[in-house]
Amino acid sequence: MKLSRNNRIAINFVIIGMSILVWVLLLVNPGHIMTMEHCHVSDSCSSGVSNEMLLKMNPISMQLLGWGLMVVAMMQTKLILPIQLIYMQSFKRYRFFHSFLFVLGYITAWMIAGILMIAVIIELNVLMPISYIPALGVLLIAVIWQFSPIKQRFLNLGGDHRMLPAFGWIASRDALYFGIMHGLWCIGSGWALMLFPMLLPEGHILAMLIVTFIMLSEHLEHPRFPQWNLNFRLKLFKIIIAQTKIRLMPSK
Repeated sequence: MKLSRNNRIAINFVIIGMSILVWVLLLVNPGHIMTMEHCHVSDSCSSGVSNEMLLKMNPISMQLLGWGLMVVAMMQTKLILPIQLIYMQSFKRYRFFHSFLFVLGYITAWMIAGILMIAVIIELNVLMPISYIPALGVLLIAVIWQFSPIKQRFLNLGGDHRMLPAFGWIASRDALYFGIMHGLWCIGSGWALMLFPMLLPEGHILAMLIVTFIMLSEHLEHPRFPQWNLNFRLKLFKIIIAQTKIRLMPSK
């Protein structure tokens, strides 16, 4: 079954629109949800802060909210193809519900990972407050991971879009399971890239934009044999260059 052009446009519009709205919200940064506040240097706080004080200044609920918004902003557009697939395989009356279950499973996987990552972020901020060293360390890990065969395996699994049942509770269960597994494969491929912006004392949004571009670009690549490979996965960049050239060509 083919997906109609109107359905494709509607899916793209909703997902991209939601992503843009969340990006705007992150730029506004209400309540400093995207930054880690620290105690200013004083007699009572001269050598960093304790876990307890840091948590008081940065409640875990706000940290999870910021993480969730970050996931939606950066990952939402990667879900366009899977949701289109769900629309093609579901009866019309179940399309939205199955898509919702898929997104719910995907976000749930990332939120559970977020709990672990936020714990790491807090501990590193206690040990080295307002320091770029943890971010640089994670960036080094991310670069090594980027070219590893394990990363390629996760990318290959993320591109494995399984066939789903068309109706019944099994269809709903499989849509949820599809979302959870898709989230796990995305976490496996991009955990270090996602952690890097959160560790930066400054420049979170710029780093998030760069990481989003990288993750979208690698998502467009074809599966490859898992091995160490210096592959920068620049397909999105090549598409943008090609489309720009086409539009700038003089019409005959």
